[in-house]
Amino acid sequence: PLVEAFRTRPLEAEHPYVWLDATYHKVRIDGRVVSQATVVAIGVTTEGERQVLGVDVGPSEERAFWTTFLRSLVHRGLRGVRLVISDAHEGLKAAIGTVLTGATWQRCRVHFMRNLLATLPQGAREAIAAIVRTIFAQPDHATAMAQLRHVADGLRKKFPRTAALLEEAAEDILAYRQFPLAHQRQLHSTNPLERLNKEIKRRSNVVGIFPTPRAVLRLVGALLI
Repeated sequence: PLVEAFRTRPLEAEHPYVWLDATYHKVRIDGRVVSQATVVAIGVTTEGERQVLGVDVGPSEERAFWTTFLRSLVHRGLRGVRLVISDAHEGLKAAIGTVLTGATWQRCRVHFMRNLLATLPQGAREAIAAIVRTIFAQPDHATAMAQLRHVADGLRKKFPRTAALLEEAAEDILAYRQFPLAHQRQLHSTNPLERLNKEIKRRSNVVGIFPTPRAVLRLVGALLI
């Protein structure tokens, strides 16, 4: 009951920034062991207070699951969201567009770099990572965007896939640059949630396979409280 009360409590303040991230657990469903995503949402109020907004368990790539989760947050009072920071889950991006209309999406820079470097041969990764980082070192959105185009042009001949991925993601990886400078360091990745997820993983690894999705919620919910 304590976890349920925490998960369904009303959300009072405005939360301009919201982070969403998933950790994965093995759960027994209809006799089979399947991987399920435990999604956690944290938000920061206009006063700068960080809060756990919600938690749920379901299939991570499904738009319906994300839509229901985000709708439940709105139903409980989530408002004033200006930027949502998450990884590029298929269903999640669509759900953000549907439910949190008017909010900008920031693709987690750390996850993006991993995906980008995976398109390169091992030997080239370190040097190109350093070149890509020059984009994020620019003083503002306009110069960062110009540098991104410059870097993509330089990569195009030898690494066309990498260049295309970079250009495709341009708006999504630089969205945070449109927000106050003092906040930007926290806004470009899901890092504010990573530590929490590590702790969830540490506790859940002891269990191994959960008997039901409710069992995951009970453990994770208790930890988040």
